[in-house]
Amino acid sequence: MVGLQTPEPYDPILHAPLLPPVGHRSASILERVLRKGWFAVTAELNPPDSADPRDVLRAAEPLKDVADAVNATDASGANCHMSSMGICSILSRAGLGIVLQISCRDRNRIAIQGDVLGAAAMGVGNVLCRTGGGVGVGDQPGTKPVFDLDSVSLLRTLRTMRDDGTFLSGRKLSTPPRIFLGAAENPCIPPVEWRADRLEKKVRAGADFIQTNYIFDVPVFAEFMKRVRDMGLDERVFILAGVGPLASAKTARWMRRNVPGVHIPEAIIDHLEKAANPAEEGKKLCIDMIQQVREIAGVKGVHVMAYRREHLVYEIIKESGILQERLEVKARGA
Repeated sequence: MVGLQTPEPYDPILHAPLLPPVGHRSASILERVLRKGWFAVTAELNPPDSADPRDVLRAAEPLKDVADAVNATDASGANCHMSSMGICSILSRAGLGIVLQISCRDRNRIAIQGDVLGAAAMGVGNVLCRTGGGVGVGDQPGTKPVFDLDSVSLLRTLRTMRDDGTFLSGRKLSTPPRIFLGAAENPCIPPVEWRADRLEKKVRAGADFIQTNYIFDVPVFAEFMKRVRDMGLDERVFILAGVGPLASAKTARWMRRNVPGVHIPEAIIDHLEKAANPAEEGKKLCIDMIQQVREIAGVKGVHVMAYRREHLVYEIIKESGILQERLEVKARGA
């Protein structure tokens, strides 16, 4: 959304999503930014434990002027919060670009296909397909998991709906969803040498963009991206590097121990341990990582995450200067 100064494209007469531009999968701002060649910015909104829409709007307020799309997380960590669909409903009416996250852990293919049609009807143009972690890590471990699909089969399902105009059953859709399909990847987790091959499966299944998990080890990520380029995947999918601030050494150790897919080098933890102001140092480290990953060939944007600290995401994006190019283009009237 940054630099375009428009909400998600919506027909003011029909009150329906506009048709995608030529060569686009969707009418989403995120896709337009990426295809324009700008360095894209997405952020994460962690849903409240509340039924009050104002709680969602307050959390989204710091993100609206710095993010091209805001991820509505779907029961992250196997904990129950306001649904991703609910968040999308609220934020689409507020004119924000949104990414609907779908976890295969909690719904079967019938429910998911129906949700995607509903989201597309609301103007949601981006969908992130995730398998989802096990229920045992959440606060209701007795929950029965579904896992009817996984991230790869979900990508294939939604691509079939979009490109072939049919449900997975083969039944025809009168209007297919116009959606930009995304998936997640953990580039810094062993076996690192196989991560690009795993990414290729998602690209073949239909992924248009990738948001990675937190990156705290830039050299390992750079090696992953080298393999990605060698396989030509950087020409087939838009890759957004996941970054985020660490509040303290204690937080870093907890994340490394408890959050699946997170690798934090000991050197970073030691650095935070010695810092006079660990939270401020964690913010600076995040900004530095943004600058580093931006220089890696094939990286098309960043996905900035800070659990329920959306104001900090705003500060990081602004202070990183990654939106400066757009401001300069706008100033020239291009």
